[in-house]
Amino acid sequence: MLAETICSAVSAAGLGIAALTAYRKRFVAAARIAAYALVPIGLVLTGVVEWLTGIVFNPTVWIGFGLLALSWALFATTRAVERRRLGTSGEPAKKKVKGGRAPEAVAPAASAPSLGAAAAGAQREPAPGKPAAAAPADDFSDIEAILKKHGI
Repeated sequence: MLAETICSAVSAAGLGIAALTAYRKRFVAAARIAAYALVPIGLVLTGVVEWLTGIVFNPTVWIGFGLLALSWALFATTRAVERRRLGTSGEPAKKKVKGGRAPEAVAPAASAPSLGAAAAGAQREPAPGKPAAAAPADDFSDIEAILKKHGI
């Protein structure tokens, strides 16, 4: 009952301020103030205020909120423990193969730096009637070609 009275008083005061603002020929501001002033009385008439006061002053509701918070905390801690066990990659730290041994890390075959078709062509003899392809001046020639291709 008290909450409804306070909301009605706030709405009446807001409508009074809107009337004074309209009297000063500021109609857009007055309409905006009136819109805000009608919200509390609208909440009272729809029953939202009564519902909210019933929630705030009811101890069983607060126990329910406490249980929801406890549930959320349990979910968060179990997720943290799960992530810690899995590591940063999101997969278990060691996977086992069917034979029972852990897979061995194998380095990729070492090779000369990839300089594209120009380096391969420089090592082979040119076809008859075609000029020999020149070797690139530095390692960044491929990158420069790609950038020029895209207009950068």
